[in-house]
Amino acid sequence: MKKQLLGATITLIVAGLCTTAWAGADDTAAWSYSAPNGPQNWGELKSEYSLCSSGKTQSPIDIRDAIKTDIEPLNVAYQPSKATVSNNGHTIQVTPVDAGGITLDSGRYSFVQMHFHTPSEEMIQGRTFPLDAHLVHRNAAGELAVVALLFEEGAHNPVLEPILAAMPKHTGGIAHLDRVNVAQLLPASLNTYFYMGSLTTPPCTEGVRWNVLTTPVQLSRAQLEAFQALYPMNARPVQPLNGRSVHVGG
Repeated sequence: MKKQLLGATITLIVAGLCTTAWAGADDTAAWSYSAPNGPQNWGELKSEYSLCSSGKTQSPIDIRDAIKTDIEPLNVAYQPSKATVSNNGHTIQVTPVDAGGITLDSGRYSFVQMHFHTPSEEMIQGRTFPLDAHLVHRNAAGELAVVALLFEEGAHNPVLEPILAAMPKHTGGIAHLDRVNVAQLLPASLNTYFYMGSLTTPPCTEGVRWNVLTTPVQLSRAQLEAFQALYPMNARPVQPLNGRSVHVGG
């Protein structure tokens, strides 16, 4: 069963979110962020989506009462690379080519893709942010780790701007960037909240290592509105913690 879940995860990341085939497939309407196929019904849309309703370690969550531990700041080794920017019908996704990755206690994970949600799917002490970016990573065994980067409204973000400027307006559209350096998007502090969760989109596969950066970065109102013009709301509501612990470095 674990292998089957990992297989479903890889299919979602590689064949689904990373190609326009997902955006153009017949089942793109099978799930959405609004009724009748919204998050509250994902688990009933397909048998493969059952964890969306039955899973006990689902994401996102409202992060409260995090336990301070000896977790080291996030160990990143990103490098500039070419990338595609695609509109897959659910979000805007940035897919790099050989852009490095991260190292966790469980090993090394390669950076696969980054996508955005508005408002933020993660909440911190009940606070929602206007935008987040999920940086998806995968190790050699097919296991996933996600770094969540929260955005608050403020100063213009020059690193984010080329991505926003390249966003295709229509589902299935693809643009190309000669250089993306994800490391420059990150805050100076790489402390994270860590917990075990799931994908936040169908099939809601569990066993995902979540690392939510504790320090947000800024984007301007105009930049936020540029994304929201394409996706006014594409966030799954927070899910029950079900006894899970959240740890934070410091």
